[in-house]
This record gives sequence, structure tokens and C-alpha cells, in this order.
Amino acid sequence: MEYLQNTILPVFKRYCKTLSLRDDAQLIEDYKKVHAPGSTWPEITQGMREVGIIDMEIYLLGNRLFMIMDTVPDFDHERAMDQLAGKPRQNEWEAYVSRFQQTSAEATADEKWQLMERIYKL
Repeated sequence: MEYLQNTILPVFKRYCKTLSLRDDAQLIEDYKKVHAPGSTWPEITQGMREVGIIDMEIYLLGNRLFMIMDTVPDFDHERAMDQLAGKPRQNEWEAYVSRFQQTSAEATADEKWQLMERIYKL
């Protein structure tokens, strides 16, 4: 079967982000528990969906996190991150998880998670 490049229209936008955790094995294990299925606060998940985030995955290597964030096709990253920062309990969540991260308790999700530049695509 022959595959044709660019024949499928995108049904979402993808963003990849990175963040460093504190280099402490116990904090890293605790961070994983906070993100285990059913452990994240429901208001956080709801807020992400409301701003247009369809799906999100976070991967870990050492103390480095890698996030894949799929969004609606017309997603405006800057606007959505501003909206997300104002959602119920979002600031509280960011302060809560900051104890695991190499960041301050006052930082927003957008300030913590740095957008990565795609340098290759098959």
C-alpha cells in the first residue's frame, strides 16, 4: 500500500512542552502519584477541556517531563493559556504541584511548561 504525504487533514493541533522536576527521587515518585488516573483534581481536567485541549500525555525521563498536548484545530495557545490561568482552582493546582517542580509557586502553567521547537517530522 502506498502512503501519500499530506493527504490527511489535521483534526487537531499538537504542542510539545517540557519542564524539569526537582532532582529528588521521592518528590518525583510523589509527582507521578499526583498524576495517576483519578488523582488530578476534576476542575483542572475540566478547565483544560473548556479551553480546547482534547488530550494530553506527560512522559518522564529522570527529572525531565515531556508533554504532548493535542488541541482543537483553531486553538490559540496564548489566549487559551490566559483563559486556563483564570479557571477555578487552577492557581491553587499550580501552587500545589510547584513543590515538585523547578519553579516558583506563583508561576502559571504557561510560565512553567516551555514550548518545544519541532526540528524533525517524518
